[in-house]
Amino acid sequence: MDKDSKIYVAGHRGLLGSALMKELGAGGFGNIVTRGHRELDLTDKKAVFDFFSSESPDYVFLAAGKVGGIIDNKRHPADYLNVNLGIQTSVFEAATAFESRHVVFYGSSCTYPRECPQPMREDYLLTGMVEPTSLGYAAAKIAGLAACRVYNEQYGVNRFIALVPNSMYGPGDNFDLEHCHVVSALIRRFHEAKIGGAEKVTLWGSGRPRREFIYSRDVAAASLFAVENAGQMENRHYNVGTGVDYSIKELGSIIAETVEYEGQIEWDTSKPDGAARKLLDSERLLSLGWSSTTDLREGLAETYRWYCEQLAVSRG
Repeated sequence: MDKDSKIYVAGHRGLLGSALMKELGAGGFGNIVTRGHRELDLTDKKAVFDFFSSESPDYVFLAAGKVGGIIDNKRHPADYLNVNLGIQTSVFEAATAFESRHVVFYGSSCTYPRECPQPMREDYLLTGMVEPTSLGYAAAKIAGLAACRVYNEQYGVNRFIALVPNSMYGPGDNFDLEHCHVVSALIRRFHEAKIGGAEKVTLWGSGRPRREFIYSRDVAAASLFAVENAGQMENRHYNVGTGVDYSIKELGSIIAETVEYEGQIEWDTSKPDGAARKLLDSERLLSLGWSSTTDLREGLAETYRWYCEQLAVSRG
């Protein structure tokens, strides 16, 4: 990308979008265009076409979408399916019509089968059923991964780049307990327990499932790397992970230490665990020269610092 290339970051206020804004700024890219949801509904195809017609972005990072935790996914699977499909269809069609050079699309590790060999290679997509609690969201993301491939095939250009990051965390994350993922949920739970002087915190499940966590700024860096190296990439999706996973019990202990919560941690085994393990094989992207750089403890400390700053701002 040239420094003056026009770059559209969709979802610029979210977890990944805000990390992309920082990474682009650090790289000297100043011609960045953004729109909030109230300004541009990405499920509205006409509105999206009007936006692309007026702005003509050279590069698009599609970090916008409906995301949430296990509770909300179980309650509103059709919403997760329809909103994400609507966004993807509108942006893919507009980027094609107005000939954006590259569009980076983000899948999810939940697109892989629930019972999947570990670590999960790109070739394992569609070899089994996904985790039922993520079905709506996963179906939309699978459609997006397929769309990247078939659009490139039909139009004979390498426009769409598909990346599949594992569980992301970092500044800008959602800390609403009804909608957030495990890292932000645990940070909030332990912080509130510390402030409230709670002697124990009860967490869902057994704590045995293992997950791979990647700092949002590392995914942003991988995104820019992919655009810069698009000529070396095949027309397929690429996993983006650290290669290291942790049990949820280990994660809980690390976050409690980060937050400086000294009470007990108990586990409610009547609640679901989800998939037993989700570790990506990211060798394809690693072989091109990218690798993550942020240690989990370092990333969690940065995330907790940001969370505390937001609490201070909200309290005036």
